[in-house]
Amino acid sequence: MSRLIVVSNRVSPTQAQGASSQGGLAMAISAALREYGGIWFGWSGQAAPAFTGTIAMQKVDGVTVATTDLDDQDIQEYYNGYANRTLWPLFHYRIDLTAYDRSYGAGYARVNGRLAETLHPLIEPDDLVWVQDYHLIPMGRELRERGAANAMGFFLHIPWPARELLVTLPRHRDLVEAMFHYDVVGFQTAEWCDAFKAYVLHEAGGTILPDGRLSAFGRTVRAEAFPIGIDAQGFRHLCDTPGGQASFQRMVESKAGRRMLIGVDRLDYSKGLEERFLAFERLLQDHPSLRREVFMLQISTHSREDVPEYQEIASRLDALSGRINGAMAEMDWVPIRNVHRLHTREELAGLYRAADVALVTPLRDGMNLVAKEFVAAQDEADPGVLVLSRFAGAAAQMREALIVNPFAREDVADAIKRALGMPLEERQRRWRALMDGVETDDLMAWRDSFVHGLQQARDAGRQTG
Repeated sequence: MSRLIVVSNRVSPTQAQGASSQGGLAMAISAALREYGGIWFGWSGQAAPAFTGTIAMQKVDGVTVATTDLDDQDIQEYYNGYANRTLWPLFHYRIDLTAYDRSYGAGYARVNGRLAETLHPLIEPDDLVWVQDYHLIPMGRELRERGAANAMGFFLHIPWPARELLVTLPRHRDLVEAMFHYDVVGFQTAEWCDAFKAYVLHEAGGTILPDGRLSAFGRTVRAEAFPIGIDAQGFRHLCDTPGGQASFQRMVESKAGRRMLIGVDRLDYSKGLEERFLAFERLLQDHPSLRREVFMLQISTHSREDVPEYQEIASRLDALSGRINGAMAEMDWVPIRNVHRLHTREELAGLYRAADVALVTPLRDGMNLVAKEFVAAQDEADPGVLVLSRFAGAAAQMREALIVNPFAREDVADAIKRALGMPLEERQRRWRALMDGVETDDLMAWRDSFVHGLQQARDAGRQTG
């Protein structure tokens, strides 16, 4: 059996253990590596005085983890720079925040080359190589240039932008050409995959072959949608753990008979948090009878604090929630509980079950697994309602949610009002349809379908070799 080599920007032993604070993706990758054998390789998250390419390897719960340190210049230019100040905002349609700096692009290319140079000696001829996310788009090309002839796949966890936006990126053609060094390229939704194909056809002069592969730059690639899911039953089980039950009971007591809206997000401008607060304010302004009857719990965890734009988000959100609370709060009721503390997966499962409505309203998102976790955590006898942005990748699969335009606060406010008044029978019907989808298109189905695609690419290469 072929080994699986997973490459991600950052990897740590706690991810391989599937620690309670880690997401389901880390658990799925760990399970795949235990099943197929292989290595999980990436940046350690640590800075070194100079890049040496030294690899630290350890076995954690049956998973071999291989990490290397980057130097400060690498971190600033590759990670804080090109990945998070150039690609992230551009791919999330925030061209106004996109920073184009030649040093960032140079750092991105340099680090991908360094990581490929470090990884290449660990790869055996029959290994399947699976590269994760926007930090490492050139990794396949860098490995090919060092002689790797393995079946290689790339999965993009965030949106792929419309070609009209992508062409604003200096050296955009070079970035897309790098994608053609993989055998399989995966996207969260058909929309993002179609956007990639549109660029290839209209900007790169590519063609679609009879078997569906894309041809351009003298190479071919199979581009498909592989919607990511969650471990539905595993997450549902978290509600019954001591941590999940304690979190649920604590929240029920804190609700004091009121209805609760919940939002759980990283602090990021793509998540639409300010727009969400303003929509909730609009709801309370338009329907004063709901005051003291409903509140919002917003859990927003800090991320990328070295990037200036992220430092400003928390301050703006705190100021906005403070204004709304100052204008509307009473001695025994605060409309918005704005929390920045990290919670375990068990705690979140209990909070989701205690919530009456989930607000998943990003302005642009690759998938957004919070929507699926909320559904999985619900009590089927009395389920809550999911309000979901049409611009989240999950919206393509979760049509039974209340789909909203997050840019229109009236639209979101109306959906919340509808959710709060939705009859039990309708809530149960919508939840059952949503849960069926969450269980069918789960994390393991996503993982296995992508690995199967890599295996087919390997077998096809053997037949033509």
